[in-house]
Parts: sequence; structure tokens; C-alpha cells
Amino acid sequence: MNVVELERALRQLRLGGMAAVLETRLRQAQAEPMAPIDLISCLVSDELTRRADRLLDRRRKQAGFRDPDRTLDNFDFSFNPKINRSLVFDLATGTFISKREDALFLGPGGTGKSHLAQAIAQAAILQGYRVLYRETHVLLDELAEAVADGTRKDYMEMVSTVSLLILDDFGMRKLPHTAAEDLLEIVMRRYERCSTLLTSNRPVEDWGKLLGDVAAVSSMLDRLLHHGHVLKCGPRSWRTKAAAAS
Repeated sequence: MNVVELERALRQLRLGGMAAVLETRLRQAQAEPMAPIDLISCLVSDELTRRADRLLDRRRKQAGFRDPDRTLDNFDFSFNPKINRSLVFDLATGTFISKREDALFLGPGGTGKSHLAQAIAQAAILQGYRVLYRETHVLLDELAEAVADGTRKDYMEMVSTVSLLILDDFGMRKLPHTAAEDLLEIVMRRYERCSTLLTSNRPVEDWGKLLGDVAAVSSMLDRLLHHGHVLKCGPRSWRTKAAAAS
């Protein structure tokens, strides 16, 4: 079996990582020289690395980030220096996910809530957690579509079991009349089973009026805050700064 045939066989065995570097590794083995066990070890490591990278890429796509480039490395903490950095980095360790705790990011629009939420979610993916990111109104629209086509049970199962659910921009847009009931069901299903991170530009005191159901909001907040971490963002807005500079 020559190199071309061996590469083809490796791909048939779904060992694309090995196939992609086979010729390079063979040349390396001849040049160094390399013991057979070392050559095999390198090829196996190449395959494992490729699979790990593909898994990360797949999980990032499945998360559905609005801004996939948001990380803690490109967040400017100096713009709003009062943000609790210690809490942000503690959340980024994923400990709250392993403990099945929740988090609320509150503050005016443009203060970095969405950036930080997505950055923490990116860190969670690197730690092996499954993540789902949705703007709150988008998730509720998807749920309505699932009801219409008879797949609500499957959709709720997916939303309720993912390790970390990001509900972003709660309160930014008008929500359907079923929002309070639907969000409460999601929070109840996830309570002490999986972690939920919710961002909002509205103070929690306004949520009852926003959803038109004070009792449902009270029950939802009771669960989110029971094992919850609250991060206050602001007061300065990035968007206001950008508008002033233009």
C-alpha cells in the first residue's frame, strides 16, 4: 500500500486528521529519524487534535452566538471600572455551571452585558459544556414556531437540558402574551438542573409589568436568584460613546 492508498484508507476509516498529515509525518520520520512508536503517537495526537478542534467549532455553531468574536480578551474593563471583574472571571471558570447555578447581568443598554455573556459562554465551550445562545424574543419566536409545527416538546427538551442557556436582551423588545408562562416553564425546568444566564436592561422591579404577570415573574426570579449571581453593568454605554465620536 503506497502513501496515496494509505491516505485513502485512513479517510475511509474516518481518520481524516491522520490522513491530512501522513505525508508530512513520514518525511519527519525519515529526517529525524523517528522510532515507529513515536510516528504512531504523533499521528494519533494529530487525529485527536483535529477531532477536538472540530468539536469546538461544531459547538460554537450550535450555540448560535450573535457575536462569535466576543471574548474576555477583547472586553475593555476600564470603560466601566466598577464592573465586578472578580465575578466575571469566576463565572468564566465554569464553576457556576458545574454547580447548576444561574446568573443575571443587569444594566443600561450598551454597557457590555451581551459581550460578557457570550464571552463566558465561549469559555464554557472550551471547558466542554454545551451552550445555547438566544436573544429572548428570538427564543420565544422559535418556541411559537415549534408549537405551530407540532415540535414544541422536542424544542423544550433541547432548551431545558443544554448545560448553559443564554437569554440575552430580555426587555429590549415587546414579547408575546405567552412570554411569562413560557419563560417560567423554561426556568422551572432548568432550576437546579442546568445553568441559565439572563441579561436585561430593565431592573427586576419592572419585569412584572413588562410581562404582564407579576406572579409568574416572582416565581421566575425566586428560582433564578436562589443560586444566582448578579452582575451590575454600566453606567457608561459603548453605543453612546460611539455615537458621540462619530
